[in-house]
Amino acid sequence: MEEVEVAKQLTIGLLERMGIKKEVEGFIREGTLHIEIKGDEEGILIGKHGRTLESLQMIVNRMVNKQLKSSIRIVLDIDDYRKRRADSVVQMAHRLGEKAKKTGRSLIVGPFNAHDRRIIHVTLKEDHSLKTESLGEGELKKVKIIPMKKEG
Repeated sequence: MEEVEVAKQLTIGLLERMGIKKEVEGFIREGTLHIEIKGDEEGILIGKHGRTLESLQMIVNRMVNKQLKSSIRIVLDIDDYRKRRADSVVQMAHRLGEKAKKTGRSLIVGPFNAHDRRIIHVTLKEDHSLKTESLGEGELKKVKIIPMKKEG
């Protein structure tokens, strides 16, 4: 698994240049290379709403794919932050969906990255009394949660 070793070493090197020593593990699942950073004080690497983590992931993706001369998708995670974040976004989506239905008014929330927006859309898609759409330009967009009018 040359890709895993290259990704681990480049990630460790990047963290060391930032003055951070962490344990780094890697594996490939379903064609995606996953890099897990373990340890405490992870907040500085995650950043507000995972934005620093997203930036680090982009940098590691570029470094690894340049070194390998081939393209592989890399997902960077820190102490299972992505799962915790996904669970939190699902709960928030349900809460906001209920609020939109109760008030009968659309809600605009965000901005969110593409991953979080997708979680909101997929979560609320199951509820046929709601509709969602993304608003805005660029990487961070808002989500509009729209209660459907009751046929009467």
